[in-house]
Amino acid sequence: MLRISLVGTGIGLALAMSAVAGTASSSPTFNKDVLPILQKNCQGCHRPGEVAPMSLITYKDARPWAKAMKVAVVTEKMPPWFADPKYGHFANDRRMSAADINTLTAWANNGAPEGDAEDAPPPLTFPEGWQIKPDMIVEMPKPFHVKATGTINYQNIKVKVNFPEDTWVVAAEMRAGNPKVVHHMRAIVTPPNASWMANAVYGEAYEEGSEAMTGAKEGTDLLGKYNPGLGAQRFDVDNSAKFVPKGSDIVFNIHYTAVGTEQDDLSKVGLVFAKEPPKRRYWMSPGTPAAFNLMIPAGDENAEVVSEVTVGVDHAELVYVQPHMHLRGKDYELRAIYPTGESQVVFKGKWNFDWQIGYELQKPLPLPKGTRLVAIAHYDNSLNNKYNPDATKDIHWGDQNWDEMQSGFLGLVIDSNTDMAKLFIPSGPSLLPRGKSGPSLATAFGLTK
Repeated sequence: MLRISLVGTGIGLALAMSAVAGTASSSPTFNKDVLPILQKNCQGCHRPGEVAPMSLITYKDARPWAKAMKVAVVTEKMPPWFADPKYGHFANDRRMSAADINTLTAWANNGAPEGDAEDAPPPLTFPEGWQIKPDMIVEMPKPFHVKATGTINYQNIKVKVNFPEDTWVVAAEMRAGNPKVVHHMRAIVTPPNASWMANAVYGEAYEEGSEAMTGAKEGTDLLGKYNPGLGAQRFDVDNSAKFVPKGSDIVFNIHYTAVGTEQDDLSKVGLVFAKEPPKRRYWMSPGTPAAFNLMIPAGDENAEVVSEVTVGVDHAELVYVQPHMHLRGKDYELRAIYPTGESQVVFKGKWNFDWQIGYELQKPLPLPKGTRLVAIAHYDNSLNNKYNPDATKDIHWGDQNWDEMQSGFLGLVIDSNTDMAKLFIPSGPSLLPRGKSGPSLATAFGLTK
């Protein structure tokens, strides 16, 4: 696929835009040429009630943004996509084609005409308030009150569902009731025999940190996630699905952030059920590999942090990668080191705190037992990082935005009878004591890259 890359001065940018416009078909119009592109690439987020700041459903909506849209697509700011194209192929690749970029640019350069209404494709229909069409909606039984200021620890809220039978879920979508205060959240399946949250009062909030949450607890599983820009998640890769045992409930694990005024939140999760039992099970790691021992020195503009897990079961396949860091994060890489000693870069890309995207592998990647998954992340803890909360402090792992994390949510397809407790075993750099920096490739493996 042709990619457009612009470098140099603003004059160079303008010339490049003109060159792109010149290759487009003459006088594209909104209804005939632009609307189909927006429907295909943009309207999932750019519509009322979604995360984008403006709607692009109609000509009236889009026309004031024509020039901004041109700049956004030519500079590849939009659609948001941060994977390095040299590594991996992804089924949900959001990059816009060169032809579509040309069309949008030519439309904006020629006055953004509306065109004939009869040329417009039928409007897309979306489930009200959802990106999926849920078979079941589970909502917190009462609002959680978010204080105006101060630190808010992770909140766990158990919701009574009591699934009447073993259930397979092929898609889930979490919806923040109040996106202003919900940093991220998870819906976690708690089987009837689980001791974690067993004595919790339904609807009441209990505090627990992220480090305690990381690990498969007596069959608990991550059913759904919410991050800015993530959207709905599907679990039907190669006829797989997520398993929910009969009698299970759901725990909402939510990271709230104070915004200066008191707020309330009433979040929910929607589930789509499998029409028939799947052949395999989809499992999402609860934020592993993770570097709970991370140390980012004050002022370091390119601090490296490495974490690792070892696959402890047979017949596992990697299908999904979603990095997680905070405001100092720069980039994230995931390598697979196989039992044979061979290695492969599975994913490499820039980090954007405002768009925490998940990447769906185009083909499942087999991970033989004994494969090590090594995550390598870099951070800018210097004054040059305008998002840095405090460049004068050494930074450890922590739940709040002014702390840092280095973790990855990895989706695997596994046999239905897999022992979940053995699936991911922390290893290598993740077991080292906290040092003065890192752990890095150099301290963990004696490597420099």
